[in-house]
Amino acid sequence: MYISKVHLQGFKSFLNKTDLQFGHGITCVVGPNGCGKTNIVDSIRWILGEQKSSVLRSNKMEDVIFNGTRKRQPISFCEASIILHNEGRLPVEYTDIEITRRLFRSGESEYLMNKIPCRLKDINNLFMDTGMGAGAYSVIELKMIETILSQNTDDRKHLIEEAAGINQYKKQRHQTFRKLKATKSDLERVNDILIELDKNVKGL
Repeated sequence: MYISKVHLQGFKSFLNKTDLQFGHGITCVVGPNGCGKTNIVDSIRWILGEQKSSVLRSNKMEDVIFNGTRKRQPISFCEASIILHNEGRLPVEYTDIEITRRLFRSGESEYLMNKIPCRLKDINNLFMDTGMGAGAYSVIELKMIETILSQNTDDRKHLIEEAAGINQYKKQRHQTFRKLKATKSDLERVNDILIELDKNVKGL
């Protein structure tokens, strides 16, 4: 699996429609300071569901929308897409998978998978334990290398677990415990109803 294309429109410094073509084997983007390398990394994280504006170097999420210059007016929305060549790594029948995220200045947002509306949960489940994702280890910017090395043991543990492919099982375990807790609450409620009915029966 590899990134074959990134499409940007209105995202940060990429005002006009911009298509970045990537081929098999390309692992990094290099260039001088200020050319937009980190904005490309931010766009990929944003497409894959990043929810913290600070991670995208913004005060609020709407700041990722092109905010205008002296000669250009601000725009009302931004859109970014990533096209992945699957090669059987993801559990879908498509060879090429396009993930799109749109954000409007009003605060509304939407996700699409192969141009079909979907939920963020669907995207997270698709990329779980693949190394891709908003907080995964496969897409990093230069300054993040030092951050990773200086992270505490819990943060490093998360990266190792992601690489080992066990996060999906931890999530399933967490969901199972939640269901058990909900079932226990339902049973307690049933017992309360039985006690109340028993009182009514005795009264009758």
